[in-house]
Amino acid sequence: MKPATETKPPKTRWHRLLGALLEELLTPVGISVFSDFPVMSEPPEGDILLLRNEGKTWTEEQKARLPDGIRDSRAGHILIEFKYTESVTEQALRQILAYDYFYRRSRRLRHDEVQAVLISSKTPRKDILRQFGYESDCHAGVYTSRHCLTETVMLLCLNEISDEEHNAWIKCFASRKNEKQSAFGRMKLKGWSSLSARMARLMGGLLNIWFKKGADIMKLELTPEAVEELGREWKDVIISSLRPEERVAGLRPEEVLSQFRPEERLAGLSPEERLSGLSPEEIEACLKKFRVRKKKHKH
Repeated sequence: MKPATETKPPKTRWHRLLGALLEELLTPVGISVFSDFPVMSEPPEGDILLLRNEGKTWTEEQKARLPDGIRDSRAGHILIEFKYTESVTEQALRQILAYDYFYRRSRRLRHDEVQAVLISSKTPRKDILRQFGYESDCHAGVYTSRHCLTETVMLLCLNEISDEEHNAWIKCFASRKNEKQSAFGRMKLKGWSSLSARMARLMGGLLNIWFKKGADIMKLELTPEAVEELGREWKDVIISSLRPEERVAGLRPEEVLSQFRPEERLAGLSPEERLSGLSPEEIEACLKKFRVRKKKHKH
């Protein structure tokens, strides 16, 4: 008998997870983020495109969310090829060089308007770096090339970039566990309450995948939606284990009150306390509305 054919686990498109995180992080500060963007009118498709919507340079607010190398570039179009499970290879460099060429050509952009970046979760081999003329930039983990073919492609090694706050968002995709932990720790210092709801779910989902669930979860296709769901589960578990005072710690009063219906917010207050802060004119206007509603109900 022939052995049963093993079912090959679905391939996780890691660049979509990174793209979802960057979309949530950068869209509020005027940077559009596109995943699987077309470099031509027809395939192939690049991994991620960051597009500065306004201005000729990054603003300080944008720099605070962009990693070393990218935040130093004056280009408004950042083409990203992301390698999570693969290493930096000649084929990977050829791939992003092709995307870079066709993207510029199809949109008639100058060289200084586009920056191609190959982001690697794994540390590049030294022989590959030598072969293509890559040397360390002024920032740790950022490599630029003097080779005539690869000089337009920047390498960004997530295992090596610094622990600065602006690097933490992308550094959580590093291949080394200690580097991931360092990045998540940096973000925790900043405060989870400062994250948008979707960003918190994405970060919680990634925490769940890398530090809680173990190897079994990696056999699944981890779409951004699936990771968000894992983040929601993680958040529910954490919240259920907290005391009431811990659940609201760090939240603004309006954030706490938004979780309750209007009648629940007013429960236990005296009439005077309910009207506190309202001017006589505002109180009179409310009374007029109540009288009109009462008349309508009678009819």
